[in-house]
Amino acid sequence: MSEQYFSKQPQSKSNPKTWTFKLRENKYTFTSDHGVFSKNEVDFGSRLLIDTFLEPKIDGDVLDLGCGYGPIGISLAKTFPNRQVVMSDVNERAIELARRNASQNNVTNVEFYISDRLEALKERSFAAVLTNPPIRAGKELIFRMFEESYHALLPEGEIWVVIQKKQGSASAQKKLNEIFETVEIVDKSKGYHILRAGKK
Repeated sequence: MSEQYFSKQPQSKSNPKTWTFKLRENKYTFTSDHGVFSKNEVDFGSRLLIDTFLEPKIDGDVLDLGCGYGPIGISLAKTFPNRQVVMSDVNERAIELARRNASQNNVTNVEFYISDRLEALKERSFAAVLTNPPIRAGKELIFRMFEESYHALLPEGEIWVVIQKKQGSASAQKKLNEIFETVEIVDKSKGYHILRAGKK
């Protein structure tokens, strides 16, 4: 089986690639690599999530769960400079890249954790969690991410999820409905759904 981007320590040989990309009216320089999700550009699902996300109505930090090389968390930290954005991933190479990308884009209101789901963040609470979940890791892991996110959210906090219809949007929505008080499809585009679930 080929190595997955949710491996803790990718064994594929490093071969970084750097490019520029515009997100929410700001231009960024990103570096990605083998062993990390979407090496060559910001993937469409992440772009849709970035464009759709609305700042929480409550005070508090924002979590980019499974941040990869960092486009979601970095762009939202730039967009909402008064928010602290926490970026976490199980993939150590991804976190190294996310740190590098934040630095080379002069984004400072961010912090980084190597974490399997929310294991390293048990003492933290958030106004919002965003995730482009690792579909290939399987539903069981993704559903645990949803459950742990609920407990990590402040009252009136929200989780935002991007997922393709053909890769389980319906089952993800059903699971969110079991956990959260409110669930809605905020946007649909090119087979991707943006789901927002709220905690009371």
